[in-house]
Amino acid sequence: MKIITKNSFYTLLITLGVFFFSSAQVSNPPSKQLVYKYDIKEQIAKPVWRTTQKAFSEANEKGADIIIIHMNTYGGLVDMADSIRTKILNSEIPVYVFIDDNAASAGALISIACDSIYMKPGGKIGAATVVNQTGEQVPDKYQSYMRATMRATAEAQGKDTIITGNDTTITWKRNPAIAEAMVDPSMYVPEVSDTGKVLTFTATEALKYNFADGIVKNIPDLLKHAGINEYELIEYSPTFIDIIIGLLLSPILQSLLIMGIVGGLYFELQSPGIGFPLAISVLAATLYFAPLYLEGLADNWEMLVFVLGVILVAVEIFAIPGFGVAGATGLILIIGGLVLAMVDNLVFDSGDISLILNVLLKATGLVIVSLFLSLIISLYLGKKLFTSPLFPHLALDTTQKTSEGFIGVEGQNALLVGKEGIAHTVLRPSGLVDIDGETYDAVANIGFIDKGSKVIVKSFETGQIHVEKI
Repeated sequence: MKIITKNSFYTLLITLGVFFFSSAQVSNPPSKQLVYKYDIKEQIAKPVWRTTQKAFSEANEKGADIIIIHMNTYGGLVDMADSIRTKILNSEIPVYVFIDDNAASAGALISIACDSIYMKPGGKIGAATVVNQTGEQVPDKYQSYMRATMRATAEAQGKDTIITGNDTTITWKRNPAIAEAMVDPSMYVPEVSDTGKVLTFTATEALKYNFADGIVKNIPDLLKHAGINEYELIEYSPTFIDIIIGLLLSPILQSLLIMGIVGGLYFELQSPGIGFPLAISVLAATLYFAPLYLEGLADNWEMLVFVLGVILVAVEIFAIPGFGVAGATGLILIIGGLVLAMVDNLVFDSGDISLILNVLLKATGLVIVSLFLSLIISLYLGKKLFTSPLFPHLALDTTQKTSEGFIGVEGQNALLVGKEGIAHTVLRPSGLVDIDGETYDAVANIGFIDKGSKVIVKSFETGQIHVEKI
């Protein structure tokens, strides 16, 4: 008779446990892969960069196995595309792109950064030459940056090095020269492109030259081609707040908000007290900076630069005679704050001078044009608004007829026309003047008049004396 010892009993339990655990593993079906998808089906700008950041963050939180970008775009801003490209290259989750018709310009750059490229029949990829708003090619220094970026992105996908005797053969997953030819029409790639033409591939050509991993009809077809049969598909769904922020980040609306900031300040300076124009300006500034700050594009110091500029301009207007260093510095800080808030700080981190200058010039141009248009429109409205038939109740236009019992009496101030005096306060353009020992409200006809300057009364209109500097 055999006696079962304690050690042998434990050994038996462990053996049985391993057997049942192995059986359970064999019997369980393979787990589904989690696929996360989001769309790039618009011009590549700040809203798309924002969506990309949120999508990648959500995909990481949910533990996605694959990220798929469903793309159909004609391109957009180079700096935003470069930020998206960097995000893809640094992603630990494999990123696939499904090109639904078009991946032009900046879209081509983003696609080449992905681990796998799939195209719909009839799709196109390429034409990555940098152009301005009118469609004309920008100077070569900007093209040079895009060429290098396309080449570096293709190189990042890896290569195979084959050594045969004394010969070394390098086979790229995606030929960097082909990627560069999508930007530079002078680039010649044997049997692929001719000089003088920017390279664009059809789906069939992209597959032939390894710039596509397959031609598929839709996302399920893509996953089947990639060998993924069991999967759960999650799609990025923007919230209402996401949509609003995306709209506020559009260049057109940013331009309108800048016009609202400047226009509100202009009309506030033209009216006494604090009123509706200032509220419009503050609201426009909030809507301009808030989404930029929330998305990490604007830092605290950039908003402080803008606020400091507004303070200096206010000090110049209300406390310091004339318009000098404080006012000029304030204007520079206002423009600088608006421009820097608009530029993604990743651009400065890149260290590429050409890219930094390109982005800064575009942002500065947008801000200056918006400021100029705002001043022109404000000056025009300042003269026409109160007399326009579109706003009949903004100004009193009732006629007081003598036949109805009204009697016109010329005030004593009308007798001041032609007299000289001294500016009691700064006239910007309203203020006070001293004439014959008395102080009167007055309006400067031309420009601002410093305190203590000699003035002469030129006219008396609508109960107000109008003066000019002698």
